[in-house]
Parts: sequence; C-alpha cells; structure tokens
Amino acid sequence: MRIILTIAVLMAMAGSAQAQLIEKTALTLEGAKKIAAVAETKARAEGARVVIAVVDEGGSLLLLERLDDTQVASVNVGIDKARTAAIYRRPSKVFEDQVKNGRVSALALNGAVALQGGVPIVVEGKVIGAIGISGETPGQDEDIAIAGAAVAASFTK
Repeated sequence: MRIILTIAVLMAMAGSAQAQLIEKTALTLEGAKKIAAVAETKARAEGARVVIAVVDEGGSLLLLERLDDTQVASVNVGIDKARTAAIYRRPSKVFEDQVKNGRVSALALNGAVALQGGVPIVVEGKVIGAIGISGETPGQDEDIAIAGAAVAASFTK
C-alpha cells in the first residue's frame, strides 16, 4: 500500500512540475543584428550619430554599435534606454512624459531612465527585448528605435 501511495504522490508531483513551466520566445543574436541593421540604415540616411543598443527581455546587452563620431556618453545612455523598455515592457518615453507632467517619483523607479529612445521589441504580443538609441534629439532617437523594433514583426520561430 505504501508503494502505491508513493507512486501516486510522485505522479502528482510530476504533473504539477510541468504546469510550472512556460515556453518563451527569445531574441537571438541574429535577430538583434537585423534590428540594429535597420536602425543603423535609418540613422545613416538621416546623418544621425547614435549608439544602438539591443537587449534581451531581462535587459541584458546582446549587441552594441556606436556609429562613427558619436559621443561616448551615449553608450551607457543607449543601454539604459533599452533596458528600461525591456524590463518595464513599455517605451522609455512613458517615463519621460510622466516626469514632464509632474510625476517626478518616476525618477526613483529601479532601473528606469526617463529619456525617450528605448522601445520594446514585441513578437506575438510578448516583449522579447528592446532597442535603445542615444546620441541625437529625443524625437530622432525614438524614431530610429521604432524603425529597428518594427523588424521583429517579420520574425518567426
């Protein structure tokens, strides 16, 4: 009887263990390169000197490009913008707008930078990473990031 009970418990545990896992789509280096290439093409067409940072869904850096003659300070800013968009699953502009509208407490959010130019990369309704652009005007950074992130719509599993 004890063996049957043990087997029943083990089977129940195995079934519940499977329910604790989910499948996720992950951004690959190849995907990050495609996103960065579109952003770079747009930046060059506009004569923009920018940093292009692509991060995974947890905000870890996958790819970084600093176009010629881009200020060095934009490296960390671009990464911060991308990380913000990834971990909060919304454009970093949301936080900039909150601060502009008087919600300065948004500046205290852990890991958030209140500067536009960070845009989530979304596939099938799920954020799989983000792109951050820094170096030019806020609106231009944002437009370049949007162009790069839009490539993900063509990604397949």
